Amino acid sequence: MKNKISDSVRIFTGISAAFLSVLFGICALTAYLTPSQIILNEQKNEFLGNNFPISLKFDRNTQTYPAFGDEQDIPQNNTTAEIMLFDSVPVKQVNVNVTQRKNVILGGTPFGIRIYTDGLVVSETSPVKTADGNKYPPNDAGIKSGDIIISVNGKKINTNEELISIVEKSNGHPIDITARNNGNEYFTKITPAFDSSLKKYRIGLMVRDSCAGIGTMTFIDPENGTFAGLGHGICDTKSGCLMPLQSGDIVDAEINSITKSVCGNPGALTGFFVDTSSKGIINSNSQSGIYGSMSEYDSNAQTIPVLFKQEIERGPAKILTTINGHTPKYYDITIEDISYNNMNMSKNMTIRITDPELIEKTGGIVQGMSGSPIIQHGQLAGAVTHVFVNDPTGGYGVFAENMIYFSSKSNNKTSLPNAG
Repeated sequence: MKNKISDSVRIFTGISAAFLSVLFGICALTAYLTPSQIILNEQKNEFLGNNFPISLKFDRNTQTYPAFGDEQDIPQNNTTAEIMLFDSVPVKQVNVNVTQRKNVILGGTPFGIRIYTDGLVVSETSPVKTADGNKYPPNDAGIKSGDIIISVNGKKINTNEELISIVEKSNGHPIDITARNNGNEYFTKITPAFDSSLKKYRIGLMVRDSCAGIGTMTFIDPENGTFAGLGHGICDTKSGCLMPLQSGDIVDAEINSITKSVCGNPGALTGFFVDTSSKGIINSNSQSGIYGSMSEYDSNAQTIPVLFKQEIERGPAKILTTINGHTPKYYDITIEDISYNNMNMSKNMTIRITDPELIEKTGGIVQGMSGSPIIQHGQLAGAVTHVFVNDPTGGYGVFAENMIYFSSKSNNKTSLPNAG
């Protein structure tokens, strides 16, 4: 009898341990997949109801806010809450911001981008051919691709011409360099080498001081005249470094040709600046897009509500994009996956182009399409950001909620190809 009881206890203990292990794993996965910052509408929200059996329990409040959109009283200010699994198991604490739903003017139109960098972006390094063989000034100085040169010989520098002039007049004497790498500032000296073929001093650095291109407008906020576009940052094509913004503006543009995307080779929309007069000032070049202030826009244009990220569903949606001229058109897509991981601000959704016309004309997502609004249930869900190189019918999108946040942050300042 004792052996049977002992066996029963061991079986029960084993089952309990297995259950707790599975529950712990589910909680850990839920904590990873759910956001740490949640924005709720003042009236009603569905909190991740399409993805998880979870709910919110607010601090100092016994009420649990359900995942499935039932009417509930929720705090009318910013607070903290506990994410609950199955309405009973605490997963993690999150910050909750209760706010009114935003309404914006929808984009989908192409626009020209001109930016000038704050410092010089080191695009790539190379050897200098001298009479004594190749020399590598950047290696000796510890300067790498992606670094930002801030000043030379104690003087702030912003143009290629300034750097070239200093190097050519150096007579081979060391030059003081202040640079930045991954946000960390450092000081070094670089010694120019005499190029035997060009007959002048060089330091083996290819740098960029400006950038121009065409992208797609995502939205304009009629409350303050701010705009958001691209959905990803403007980066140096060689180093991948986010171009540090000193100044920039946007102009009207039109699309006049398409290079189709094929497996292994993303295509592109080719266009031109309609005129050079500025239509807006760029205030920010960030990982989730470019943001700024419009100098002219139709403040009475029709607006569209913005979805909170937890309201976006897997399934049918549309993008609004322009592949000819300046007039946008809707095309069918599917939202295949949604990620609440904040590690990559421009890859929140996985999308798939399903519209036969768009696939026929472009092959799927092409460069220049970045920023194209993603619309679901008549509301703005996000914007196209990247194309899958080996499958151009697929790509990534950014939450409109993230772009609203950065647009607002950009507007507080006083003063950009992925698919873009």
